[in-house]
Parts: sequence; C-alpha cells; structure tokens
Amino acid sequence: MSNFKYVLNLDQIEPLIEQKGYCYASDMVTVDGHKVGYMHREPREDEDDSGWRFYSGLETDEYVDNEHHFMMFDLNYIANIDPAIIPYLKMRTGAELERDTDADTFSTVEE
Repeated sequence: MSNFKYVLNLDQIEPLIEQKGYCYASDMVTVDGHKVGYMHREPREDEDDSGWRFYSGLETDEYVDNEHHFMMFDLNYIANIDPAIIPYLKMRTGAELERDTDADTFSTVEE
C-alpha cells in the first residue's frame, strides 16, 4: 500500500475521456499537484498501455532515473488532474509536447 496522498481521490474522478488505457506519470504531477509540463507518447508496452508519459517539467535527471517517482495510472485520472492534456491524447506515437508558458496549451517539441 502506498504512503502517498494523491492529488485526487477516486470519488473525485469524472469520465472526461473515452480513450482508455494506462499511462505513467511523475509524482510531481500526481502527488505534488504540478500541472503537466511535458508529455510524450512511447510505443505501447502492452495492449492496455496508452503509451503516454507525463512529467511536470521540474524533474531533474536524477529524479527521472528513480523509477519510484513514477506510477501507472488510468489515462482518465491524469486528464482529471490536468484537463489541458485532453486535446492532444490522440496524437501519434512519438509525439513530444511541452506546455506553453502560462497557458493551458501545448506545442510540439522541436528536435
């Protein structure tokens, strides 16, 4: 059982998206309550994996290297924490997006 207090309790979750599947998200989003600052979509690990990975954008390399700072969540849970991600969830595998400064929109990360 986790000792974390997550941003939203299950009784606070509304069905915001039809898209199903799990994702991985940083504790900075799910525990600390930061908005999603960076998101990318990887190839799916299995049939239920959406491929989406969410970060606040404040994580250090050391933080990201520690797998205990990330947890698997239903994609709808993250959409409830930060609804600004919803318009981008149908983007293709390989998509990389970062939040526009002081906005609820994202733009593609240029390589």
